Amino acid sequence: MQDQKRDPNAPTPEDAAAPMPEAAEEVPPSSATANLEEALRQAEAKAQEHHEAWLRAAAEAENVRKRAQEDVARAHKFALEKFATELLAVKDSLEAALATENATVENLKSGVELTLKQLATVFERQQIREIDPAGQKFDPHRHEAISMLPSEKEPNTVINVLQKGYTLNDRVIRPALVTVAKPKDA
Repeated sequence: MQDQKRDPNAPTPEDAAAPMPEAAEEVPPSSATANLEEALRQAEAKAQEHHEAWLRAAAEAENVRKRAQEDVARAHKFALEKFATELLAVKDSLEAALATENATVENLKSGVELTLKQLATVFERQQIREIDPAGQKFDPHRHEAISMLPSEKEPNTVINVLQKGYTLNDRVIRPALVTVAKPKDA
């Protein structure tokens, strides 16, 4: 009865006495150690190569970062160079006008007008635009109201420009100083 309960796959005493099948080519211990040592050396060499490549890449990234910082610093330092160079012609014209000994009022006036044209040309090249809002609706982003006066014009309309404003690349660098029409009931 006990034989019926036994696992058919369990080894039997007869199996233990049977000779073991030969293992597939056993490698002598010294050869296996040599193979493992060689594989370890190769892996360490490859790891060293990767580490050196990583160090070179990190150094190159640091050099690129430093060059970029230097470029930005130079750009900031010399950003106004073109503008300053263009203004030199305006300064030269003003100095020439002052150096003239026998200048008449008409000559001075025409010289100042030519100098103003030079300055306007410089401003145009540098994207500096005038804000002259006479007759326009008051815009607090582009205008600075100095006072409000009674007027026949629509309320909140610019009736007088005391000082023109300027933009640089569409950004206000100086708002226009203006007088604005007061609402009639106020």
